Amino acid sequence: MKSVLNLVTIVCLVSACSQTGPLEKTNKVQDAAIRWQIDFFDDFDFFNPDNWQDQILWVNNEDHCYVRDNQFDTREVSKGTLKLRVVDLGEKRPCDNMDKTGMKHPDTQYVAGRIASKNRKEFIKGKWTARLKVEASGQSGMFPAWWLLGARNNEPPIRDPDETVCWPMTGSGEIDIFEHHSDGGPDHYAARAIKSLGYCDGGDWQALMLVQATTLDEYHEYSVEWVGKSLVYRLDGVEVYRNADQGEQFPEPMFAILNFAKINDSPMSRDWVMEVDWVKHEYQQ
Repeated sequence: MKSVLNLVTIVCLVSACSQTGPLEKTNKVQDAAIRWQIDFFDDFDFFNPDNWQDQILWVNNEDHCYVRDNQFDTREVSKGTLKLRVVDLGEKRPCDNMDKTGMKHPDTQYVAGRIASKNRKEFIKGKWTARLKVEASGQSGMFPAWWLLGARNNEPPIRDPDETVCWPMTGSGEIDIFEHHSDGGPDHYAARAIKSLGYCDGGDWQALMLVQATTLDEYHEYSVEWVGKSLVYRLDGVEVYRNADQGEQFPEPMFAILNFAKINDSPMSRDWVMEVDWVKHEYQQ
């Protein structure tokens, strides 16, 4: 989530990142032997503050303002699903979001929803899955995401004294399970681990990335799991990508984030909604 893809990168990587070769069959056999047990499940019958909190901050030069408590219907929970929205208010208003340097977000006419399980549901390794869909994908500026961040991350909200680690150092590492970047057009998403370069704000977001085609306006299950030393990404239970030998780079407890961002000042012509049916975490038995 820390960086924005461009169209050239997406086109180049759509067919280049999937794993092939003799290890694929061995991996499938090993993965099939794993038994998973659910230790966290939220099917959004209601917004549960024991699981989630609003995350209010300004990152990536995003054009919107994150708001709390479902203001303007930006994080509605109804009929068994979570709806995260970007909403056009029609006129610019003050925004209280701050970036990590203390700079305040400029006035904006757009508001959005972002929730995090930080300080609520944090897990070491295992398997994270969300079932979600995004209507009308590909509109300019769209940036919905489902991702993980190390629990010692130093961005708000901050509760515990050890939340001092800068992105993407160990303790504040990032794994993106689902991101839709509108620059590449509709019906695709990116998944990846951010490769730490060993210093604050030093992250390589292209080296370990997949761009995958799918029908975003239909529900799909998007997951990542730690298998041996690797990270395995699945779409509807089928492996689509593997970060070989990268699992050990993320040993820390991690929390989940769901958000819908707007990354440029293009006007909105339709409703922007990411609808989430459920989220779960599992551990290996």
